[in-house]
Amino acid sequence: MADDAAPPPPEQPAIPSLADLQHWTAVFGRAQQMLLEHGFAFPADTEAKAAAAGEAAPAALPAWADPFALAQAGTAYWADTLKLWQRFIDPAHAGPYVEPEAQARDRRFKAPQWHEQPVFDFIRQSYFLASEHLMKGVDALEGIEPRQKERLRFLARGFVDAMSPTNFPVTNPLVLERIVETRGENLLKGLQNLLSDMARGQLTQSDATAFEVGRNIATTPGKVIKRTELYELIHYVPTTEKVLATPLVIFPPWINRFYILDLTAEKSFIRWAVEQGLSVFVVSWRSADASMKDVRWDDYVLHGQIDAIDTVRELLDVPAVHTVGYCVAGTTLAATLALLAARGEADKVASATFFTAQVDFSQAGELSLFVDDDQLELIRTLSAEGFLDGRVMAATFNLLRGRELIWNYVTANYLLGEDAPPFDLLHWNADVTNLPATWHLSYLTDLYRDNRLVQPGSIAIDGTPLDLTTVRTPSYIQAGREDHIAPAESVWRITHHFDGPLRFVLAGSGHIAGVVNPPSAGKYQYWLNDSPGVETLADFLSGAREVKGSWWPDWIQWLRGIDAAEVEVSGGRVPGEGALPPLGPAPGEYVLKR
Repeated sequence: MADDAAPPPPEQPAIPSLADLQHWTAVFGRAQQMLLEHGFAFPADTEAKAAAAGEAAPAALPAWADPFALAQAGTAYWADTLKLWQRFIDPAHAGPYVEPEAQARDRRFKAPQWHEQPVFDFIRQSYFLASEHLMKGVDALEGIEPRQKERLRFLARGFVDAMSPTNFPVTNPLVLERIVETRGENLLKGLQNLLSDMARGQLTQSDATAFEVGRNIATTPGKVIKRTELYELIHYVPTTEKVLATPLVIFPPWINRFYILDLTAEKSFIRWAVEQGLSVFVVSWRSADASMKDVRWDDYVLHGQIDAIDTVRELLDVPAVHTVGYCVAGTTLAATLALLAARGEADKVASATFFTAQVDFSQAGELSLFVDDDQLELIRTLSAEGFLDGRVMAATFNLLRGRELIWNYVTANYLLGEDAPPFDLLHWNADVTNLPATWHLSYLTDLYRDNRLVQPGSIAIDGTPLDLTTVRTPSYIQAGREDHIAPAESVWRITHHFDGPLRFVLAGSGHIAGVVNPPSAGKYQYWLNDSPGVETLADFLSGAREVKGSWWPDWIQWLRGIDAAEVEVSGGRVPGEGALPPLGPAPGEYVLKR
């Protein structure tokens, strides 16, 4: 009978052919050759060299000093683990299970293999389970000061993101499939990508050949009309017959290149502002080198912002200018306004607009976790030549969103062996600038650590004490609801210190996309609340009205409400036809210096 028939013998694995053996031998040989060419030694070689030198061989990996004892114990974790095993081994009797929405929508695991293949579904759910209990363990810690607890939470989240099964070949089904499809060529390509990134000291996030400043990004027509040791001043060509009588001077952050506001033509805030009938001037900061080791915050206020303001006022023979300060340049703009107020020169600025800028750092978010004595000493060491390499700052910002800005590319570039796709914003993000060492350390110490800018008289510029409560300049304050660099709650606190008419706008998205959101894109939204006496961001939101799309039209309407007077485009309103001859076309020279 069929039931009595002997079971078939187990299927024997196929013996690799000579061609297969030759192929995989060549793959491993090429990988070894690439490592040797880049100065890597294999463990046995390393141990031999260490022994010859009379030294102990270095550990292959540093030990993980686990500060989260509560996350290793706890019956809740083991109970949940047993439930997971039951769902895996005996799904028919495991009872209904509804996966949390956050897990189901996690983009790292969007491929169907993570859900349809039982083994990888189990790996995925095990990862979420361990991650959840680890974070709960941190939250359960007692007797730790809040700042230290926040730091532990940040480290734990970073560890959780790093340990994702998507980051390892043997636990990622997509990588395993790619290895089979390419016969290991993806690993060789990934290794090549990794070694290339290590050589340049930066993770590749976008195709570096896809964009070129002045060719397909930063292309708004204009002229450089002034160049100092600190900045270039760019005047953009008007596209309307008349412009607002009061010109606009934009101060981008010197932590990055100015063309975040002049990406592709469709995304350019600068081009859009010109099209709205504004005389637009933009400061392009010089990337620091050893000659700028003594540059201080005073220089960015006096010889940067005030100098540019006075230059434009004199060029166009106008009493005042509108200003925009983005991020750190917005923080500096607040100091500039306070200094002008103390000098009796506040009328030089007709309005100030702040893009995701902070003045009160009491709630500055996770960046403040990097500011303590040990971190400051490390920065001093890294800045021994008088400037901080911009790649250090870029890595710090990437750590704040490690899942999206680090591990996503580790998987794609190094494991799958893919080439990074072109993305203008990420191209800009990788185009780093160096920072003057003296200024950077004082910025971290005086503002992030000690929060001195909001303490009247605590900080002085050119010997003049600053007091933000004396600022009565009409101000437009924009914050990003998902901003991880300048949290919305921190930006909101400007309203607690300025004494002039204020308009606060909360934009959808974060530090970049919340700002660079042209009306033509039809994306995101913003919130407004015109009720008087709103004290907190939570109160603002509870009574706010949501408006779909870009906040840019609201801003230009607000600006015209301050002074709608217009003048004909002639003389100095045309770049290079006034008292300042053109020094070259936009985007200038400083934006190209590395």
